[in-house]
This record gives sequence, structure tokens and C-alpha cells, in this order.
Amino acid sequence: MAAGPGLGAEELDLLEKSLGLTKGNKYGVQGERKTPVLQTNSGPSLTGLTTIATHLVKQAKKEQLLGSNAEEKAIVRQWLEYRVTQIDGQSNKDDIRIILKDLNLYLEDKVYVTGNNFTLADILMYYGLHSIIADLTVQEKEKYLNVSRWFNHIQHYPGVRQHLSNIVFIKNRLYTNVH
Repeated sequence: MAAGPGLGAEELDLLEKSLGLTKGNKYGVQGERKTPVLQTNSGPSLTGLTTIATHLVKQAKKEQLLGSNAEEKAIVRQWLEYRVTQIDGQSNKDDIRIILKDLNLYLEDKVYVTGNNFTLADILMYYGLHSIIADLTVQEKEKYLNVSRWFNHIQHYPGVRQHLSNIVFIKNRLYTNVH
């Protein structure tokens, strides 16, 4: 149930495609945690998933994905940090359960991670949670209904899922407790 091992470079390739950038960036990894590194043609290399992802968004001239005002920009940064510090590398079922429970509560009144606007935080949270959500049972998906709703919405957002498997969510219960 671990969040993808060293998925950083693969995620950045997916992000490039979803942003409409022509592939041309070279990604590597460094260290035991396999931190992504982008070697740029015009200067020093960039290190770290969120740093590189932010750079790609700016390169694609889609700054709205970083937030439309100061508060939303801060929330995007907050969730990018959460993704890297809390979700990446998680394999402990109890920790994953806590993450899903907290995220489920947070998403209760939100369409997207930042509220009403689709942002880079949604994309990278989706990529980071994909393997975790894929491992959930139908009952667990129902338990984390807000996460499931959000995740299903993001996986159908144009260009985001690409070659990642489509996660199936049952929308209506086959059995009820009512007799």
C-alpha cells in the first residue's frame, strides 16, 4: 500500500503531457528517497517534485494552476508540501488510514483541494494517492466517500490520468440494511 516508489520522474512526465508541454526534459533522481532532479538547458538543475512541478506549470504558462489569489496560492503550496512530507513513501496502513481520514474530513465541503478551483495540488495529490486508492476495498472507498468523490472527479479531469489505471467506484449500493 505504499505510495509509488520513486514515482517522481514518472509523475513529472505525466504532468508535462497534461500541461501540453513537448517532452524534452531529462529527469533523474538523487539519494535514497529518489528525489527527482531536472537538468535544465539554461542553468542549474532543479531538485524536488514540487519545485520542478511548479517550474513546469510556469513553463506551460498555466500559472492559474498555482492559485488565483494569495490565499489560494498558499493553500496550493500547503498541499504540495503535505503530498511530499506526509503521503510519499507511506506504507504503514495505520498512517495511510489517518491520512485518508483527515483528507476525507477536509474534502467534505470542497470540490477541489483548494476549494472551487482545479490546481497543481489536485494533480500531484491524485498521482501520490493513486496506488493507495487502487489498493482500497469497495468498503474502504465508501468509508472515505469524500476522498473517493474527489479522486474520481480528478481521474476524469482531461489529461490527468493518462496511462494510470482507472479506479472504479461503485456509485449505488447493491445491498442495504433496510428489510
